[in-house]
Amino acid sequence: MWEYRGQKRPPFAQEPVAGQESVWDYPRPPLVQACDRLVLVESNATTLARSTETFRVMETAGPPGFYIPANDVDQGKLSPASGISVCEWKGVARYWCLAADENGRPIGWSYPDPTAAFAMLRDYFSFYPGRVDCSVDGEKVRPQPGEFYGGWITGDVVGPFKGEPGTGHW
Repeated sequence: MWEYRGQKRPPFAQEPVAGQESVWDYPRPPLVQACDRLVLVESNATTLARSTETFRVMETAGPPGFYIPANDVDQGKLSPASGISVCEWKGVARYWCLAADENGRPIGWSYPDPTAAFAMLRDYFSFYPGRVDCSVDGEKVRPQPGEFYGGWITGDVVGPFKGEPGTGHW
């Protein structure tokens, strides 16, 4: 959880109302929480993933990411994309694109060999809500600002969120 001079949230953080969470109450390193809400990922009205057995990964200043088990992902519609990145907490991420996409733009990622603290994410996929259609319990997800981030913004989280203008120093 963010804390500065005894404050639980920074003064610029939005105050959550009943039924909401502030991303400024999320910890660093991230917290992984089992989630039974219906998570749906589609592209051009074709289902890529559907699950009620996901993990939410919550980290200070970012909306949660949803990770879907491989058994609930139509991997035949995905192809490996080029490139990797390294998360200081979770390890090396591999990227995925739509199998039919000749440009190979990543729409999601996975951690095939995560760090020990995040071993539960092995064989799980997450997706960029700005590149495919994502929903949680029927609510359309808004993408986290910034090209790199993959957080899922729903009505039950408030920010401001890392990636918005003026947040480059976070």
